[in-house]
Amino acid sequence: MTRFNISTLVDRNLSAGRADKVAIQAGDEQVTYAELHARVCAAGSALTHLGVRREQRVLLILDDSPDFPAVFLGAARIGAVPVPVNPALNIDDYRFFLADSYAEIAVVEAARFEQLAPVLAEAGVRAVVAGGEGELALAELMASHAGEIPPLDTHAEDMAFWLYSSGSTGRPKGVVHSHGDLLVTCETYADKVLRITEDDVTFSSTKLYHAYGMGNGMSFPYWAGGSSVLMRGRPKPEAVLDTAERFRPTLFFSVPTLYNAMLRVDKRDLSSVRLCASAAEPLPAGIWQRWHDTYGLTILDGIGSTEMLHIYCSNTETKLRPGSSGKPVPGYEVKLVGMDGGPVGVDEPGNLYAKGASALDFYWHRREKTRQALHGEWFFTGDRYTRDADGFFWYSGRADDMMKIGGLWVSPIEIENALIDHPLVAEVAIVAVSVDGLARIKAFVVLQEAQPSDALVVDLQEWCKKRLQRYQFPHFVEFTADLPKTATGKIQRFKLRDAAS
Repeated sequence: MTRFNISTLVDRNLSAGRADKVAIQAGDEQVTYAELHARVCAAGSALTHLGVRREQRVLLILDDSPDFPAVFLGAARIGAVPVPVNPALNIDDYRFFLADSYAEIAVVEAARFEQLAPVLAEAGVRAVVAGGEGELALAELMASHAGEIPPLDTHAEDMAFWLYSSGSTGRPKGVVHSHGDLLVTCETYADKVLRITEDDVTFSSTKLYHAYGMGNGMSFPYWAGGSSVLMRGRPKPEAVLDTAERFRPTLFFSVPTLYNAMLRVDKRDLSSVRLCASAAEPLPAGIWQRWHDTYGLTILDGIGSTEMLHIYCSNTETKLRPGSSGKPVPGYEVKLVGMDGGPVGVDEPGNLYAKGASALDFYWHRREKTRQALHGEWFFTGDRYTRDADGFFWYSGRADDMMKIGGLWVSPIEIENALIDHPLVAEVAIVAVSVDGLARIKAFVVLQEAQPSDALVVDLQEWCKKRLQRYQFPHFVEFTADLPKTATGKIQRFKLRDAAS
């Protein structure tokens, strides 16, 4: 593969005779592949009219709607670099994105424009408003620049788009990806694990600005000639289930926190779904089992990252072990490296490295971070795993989350997985705290409906002692209304450690 432009994922459906097939369902709106192609071309022409040139960044502050793929792929079609970010962040985050990316154009949701206008003006960035009115309204610009345009003859290794990391440990990093990277994830995970076809309808609770959601809701269905369902607004359990019941997807994507939350609301009709997937954080076996008992559906849990673009290690329908992250996806390799830099044995923890053609090119403005993360063809994930005798990989926690208690290494995930199975626990996070200079284990617990009590603390401690090693229990338990998370549901343990110190 040498020449490739990601916008041609739409073109291929016109060539395959799917011009009149519905590509996107979003609320009461349906968009066919012919209409999507026209919107992509119009968005590319409009951006060209505004002076956007090859490799110039275009910041996308957009919710999930047909506008997102139109602008994202329209920018890529002219060789520009779309940079989608979470549309629900605070002002300082956008000030950082604008300064870091050098974007001169931002496409912004109308609902956020008034709040962001001063920041955009301060940065000297012109705003195109999606869902708004006026000279720089996206709909009017696209209408006035309608007409087919050819994709720029980009190389598969040309810079195509950036995705900012979730920032679970601080400032987000700009992860630079090439045009060919999206195609790799389609030909590996989407094809070999999901076995996606043109008959599939995808729906993802994770938004398009995120690497996981981008594959689920845009590149995978377009590559296969299927359809996608897009939902605006926060992915609350009731809204996600209502949308799934209404639009009847065949492939359903979510994250562990939301799967758990959806089990606590009224059951919906998900009989259209043939397969579910999970990512962002490992899915506890207990949640997997409760979902299967409730809906009769299999969840394929896997591990992916913004840097690798999508899932590179996953369970499959034929090779599945609940609670694990499965085995390497065909086309990828993973390995575990011990603290001494050597290989590890069966069931011994090690740092996880991944290799595959969808890996990032580099971190923007983070040369030292790039050097720390990329080791030749291998990407250091920052995760610690064990591998069992059958080749399944089991998450032990982030490398910087591991705790040494009484001279023994303790994984917070093992304790969290035990506690999440307690009938009164809704969510939990484990961190290490220092007491008189000694490391101790603290659990932050969100309860289902029960009232906090000293007796419940003892019950939770005994629950862990009976299921784990005797030293793997929380010395302290703090009950809380919620846990700090990233936009994709990852628990921000560093905030809990700071709060506990």
